Amino acid sequence: MSSFLKPHSTFVSLISMIVILAGFISCQTTADKSSFKVAVVRYSHETCTFCPGGDTQIDDWMKGGGIRQGEELLNAGSYIGGFVKRARDHGDIDLIGVRSPTNVFGGSSRSWNSEESFDHFMGMILEDIEANMPLDGVYLALHGAMAVRNVPRPEAEIAKRIREIVGPDIPIVGTFDLHGNEDQEFLKWADGAFVTKRFPHYDSYLQGERAAHYMRNIMLGNYQPAKASRKPGIISPTVVQWTGQSPAMDIMERARRWEARHADVFVSVFFGFPWSDVPDVGTTIHVMTNGDQKLADSIAEDMNEYAWRVRKEFVDREYPMPKVAAQRTEEAVRNGEVPVVLGNYSDRPGDATWILKALLSRDLKGIIYSALRDEKVLDSLVRINAQVGDPFDFNVGGFTGPQAGTPVRLTGTIKYFGPRWGYDYVAAVELPGNNLVIVVPAYEQIIFPSQLTFDTIKADDYEIFVVNSRVHFRRGFDETGYAKTIMVVDAPGPWFGTTRLDALEYENIDLQSLYPYSDR
Repeated sequence: MSSFLKPHSTFVSLISMIVILAGFISCQTTADKSSFKVAVVRYSHETCTFCPGGDTQIDDWMKGGGIRQGEELLNAGSYIGGFVKRARDHGDIDLIGVRSPTNVFGGSSRSWNSEESFDHFMGMILEDIEANMPLDGVYLALHGAMAVRNVPRPEAEIAKRIREIVGPDIPIVGTFDLHGNEDQEFLKWADGAFVTKRFPHYDSYLQGERAAHYMRNIMLGNYQPAKASRKPGIISPTVVQWTGQSPAMDIMERARRWEARHADVFVSVFFGFPWSDVPDVGTTIHVMTNGDQKLADSIAEDMNEYAWRVRKEFVDREYPMPKVAAQRTEEAVRNGEVPVVLGNYSDRPGDATWILKALLSRDLKGIIYSALRDEKVLDSLVRINAQVGDPFDFNVGGFTGPQAGTPVRLTGTIKYFGPRWGYDYVAAVELPGNNLVIVVPAYEQIIFPSQLTFDTIKADDYEIFVVNSRVHFRRGFDETGYAKTIMVVDAPGPWFGTTRLDALEYENIDLQSLYPYSDR
């Protein structure tokens, strides 16, 4: 009997081992993979739908930077730089740089993206995604304020189209600028969103790192996203969104506090981009937790309530008009409170002449105006083969509509004419009184004084700086201590670019349903 049972027991034991091993193999998840394959996509534009100039087409993207892919895309820096660094530090993630459009010529001064251009670039991206299947994850470097004709929520649509290819189980994670216009739709198709908490955006690299770590935890099976979104019903011009002041600072600090109090909690706040006429414009809150929907909803409700509580202090701000700003500048110079930097916040197309005329009318000296857009003047200089030292006598700027004012007559000498800031030509025009106006072919935002030291031009030779910037200029002129006097300057009139959003003809939202135009 025992001799019969022995081989039978051995057989049963062998079968049991096989069953256990099979069960182990069948239960293996991506956590046991030696490496993960992740696609990296960049499709980012901050779209000013109210800006003149016509729709942004395929050629505008190609002129602005063209297509990047592979290592060229992975070396892009900023959000992608952070994502790539953290992903590669983990040692088990293989990255694929998907063909992606880079920049639009004219940047955020360009109007609606055409549906044709969106479909063109999405077709390219989706083709690469399909060619590289199977994938374990997709990372999207987005902005959040892209606007596309006939595509109400472009970033959500990007995630949706990719989801249709990769299936329901592959994590899709995006990074965003806090000026994004979003709602719950993106997180319907994606697993996570990481938004900058600082303006200026010091933390874009950090958000890329966080997105990589978050995605890896999902791929390992360690994180099951529970997501919540809220819209407080607040619309704000970007100039008030500086996080160096309360309550914008406090809103972001509250988000960080929630993240510190609970493990695996991520809280993001979009302040929004009001110059896009899109249905999800305005403030948005996103929360992700690890499988705890109740906690996600609780945090989202708290952030929503707090944003509403401080809405008045957040939105209601006033800035001096050009004549008042010029007078205050003159006083600052007289008192030795120089350099003075003026943030010309309302000039989205880049050709407004209000503050320049106000300063010149007071016979102020030592002005460097950077920069005034006028591509036609630059074309004229190219045609006549202009050289440094040649006289300059042109009407400049003031051509995109009433918000730009009227052209200003500049009579002086060409101090520089050549390539700068990625353009084939810019012109620096020296005027009497050690004043300098830099003419550019598209909207240009100067952030650092060092950008204004080139060729024979030295930033430190000037006392008054005018920059087409709302907040970003504070990085180089304010937070460094460079400027002794700082003013954000308004412009007259009811038009886009100013804090007076009720001057805009929105078609896709009811402005009267949002604070400060409604207090519900």
